[in-house]
Amino acid sequence: MLLLLPPSEGKTEARRGARPFDLDALSRPDLTAHRRQVLQALVAASARPDAPRLLGVGASLHGEVARNTRLATEPAADMSRIYSGVLFTALDLASLEPTARRRARSHLVVVSALWGALSPGDRVPAYRLAMGTHLPGVGPLAAHWRPALEAALAPEAGGLVVDCRSAAYAAAWRPRGAAAEATVAVRVLRGDVVVSHDAKHTRGLLARHLLQRRARIPRSPQALAEAAGERFDVDLQRQGAGWRLDVRTG
Repeated sequence: MLLLLPPSEGKTEARRGARPFDLDALSRPDLTAHRRQVLQALVAASARPDAPRLLGVGASLHGEVARNTRLATEPAADMSRIYSGVLFTALDLASLEPTARRRARSHLVVVSALWGALSPGDRVPAYRLAMGTHLPGVGPLAAHWRPALEAALAPEAGGLVVDCRSAAYAAAWRPRGAAAEATVAVRVLRGDVVVSHDAKHTRGLLARHLLQRRARIPRSPQALAEAAGERFDVDLQRQGAGWRLDVRTG
């Protein structure tokens, strides 16, 4: 199983005094050249007077934009501690039992605008960059990452792919061929209405459930629906070449 998550917009800075990140120490070293290109372009863009406009942020986030210019020396921590939004609060990787933590290291991938793809154990600093950004020197980030993520993630997608990403991050890599037929996009509804903000919370709870349950990791869309149905009201349907799992809340 490959469990795909988006990053969170909300990030918590690593503790002062922690060592900076090491680009060469991140998982999937084949992404290093693309990571370096985006990192350098982000630092340069964040130093410009029009940086907030380029990065699509408001005045309240100018401090985070300024922090982008210091990423090489900013303290870093495990990505599971840096990402602190609704989804990751519900997932709460730090509190998982040892077996579930091992599953997370093997199966969980966060698709990132800056890093391409991260796994638990990867140390990064807090940063501000969204996948929908057109970054000077790089261009649209989803297009920049697409070939690199295809090369990096396609070999890992030999079985079930559970896609909990938002549309912007899904655009950076979509499984193809046989992997597409085993890909399940997770959609969250309240009644018959698709929800957005609450969807992050529910996807975090679903990811936690899949990692923590005692039974084996699901290996097919049908097994995923059965596993998710242990906690949620779910409906599995065909969607294009793959599948969609509707998860109802409330």
